[in-house]
Amino acid sequence: MSYTNSKLVSYTKISPNRNINRSHKIDTVSIHCVVGQCSVETLGSIFASTSKEASSNYGIGYDGRIGMYVEEKDRSWCTSSASNDNRAITIEVASDTYHPYRVNDVAYKSLIKLLVDICKRNGIKRLVWSTNKSERMNHLNGCNMTVHRDYANKSCPGDYLYNLHGQIAKEVNAQLGSGTSSTTKKTLYRVRKTWKDVKSQKGAFNDLSNAKKCADKNIGYSVFDENGKAVYTSKVTNSTSSFKVQISISDLNIRKGPGTNYATTGKFTGKGVFTIVETKQSTGSAKGWGKLKSGAGWIALDYTTRI
Repeated sequence: MSYTNSKLVSYTKISPNRNINRSHKIDTVSIHCVVGQCSVETLGSIFASTSKEASSNYGIGYDGRIGMYVEEKDRSWCTSSASNDNRAITIEVASDTYHPYRVNDVAYKSLIKLLVDICKRNGIKRLVWSTNKSERMNHLNGCNMTVHRDYANKSCPGDYLYNLHGQIAKEVNAQLGSGTSSTTKKTLYRVRKTWKDVKSQKGAFNDLSNAKKCADKNIGYSVFDENGKAVYTSKVTNSTSSFKVQISISDLNIRKGPGTNYATTGKFTGKGVFTIVETKQSTGSAKGWGKLKSGAGWIALDYTTRI
């Protein structure tokens, strides 16, 4: 089969980390987050190292420029799955280095353009997203969008992009003239501190209830509809009510007060479940600070999961 490459590319640096000639026709797309607001040149340098054993077909920089690192005719090393990489066009997108790994609007717009181009050239009539992992991995019910976390113990593409997959399919399909994906809804709910504070966004959801849950986990956040109207505001503020959190890292600092302006105690929480008895919004943590029931001090809630 004859393959072409995107004419949207403005920078090319072919990675040695690839297999010549993919073994399956292109019928899938896999979107990844870089975990860094880097340029296409920086990403090219990363993929140029054979020790990394990683690459992608395309990459999108923080400025929206598009780079190519593996031609479409070849298989990239991107999703920890040879089977998926052989059938998918893989795309790395510049993102924040912290949860939820937000992608800026310029990079997002380039992603949509690139996906439309890929679909048109490879005969993909519509993108179909599923929130069911089995449907994604087995390409059931027409699903042709996969994510790295399906094949490895990773958070990639980050919750920001993961929660936008239904919307991405909707926007691409509208330009392909094939209607919306089966999993999308008309309204996309965004969780932010204020509508104008785009950088504070924690996620975008098709399901309002999921958006509310996200807001409840982030002190001072609200849910906004596509017109910028606040449809829900978290009732969680500076609070003395207790709740439990799961910590999955071993080196979370305990501080003497709520904020990075307070010194550390020299101790770490370790992994496990902990009870928070008070929360405060302060510097150094977007989700706020939680006071440990043990009295050991305060921890950044950015690195916890409420249970």
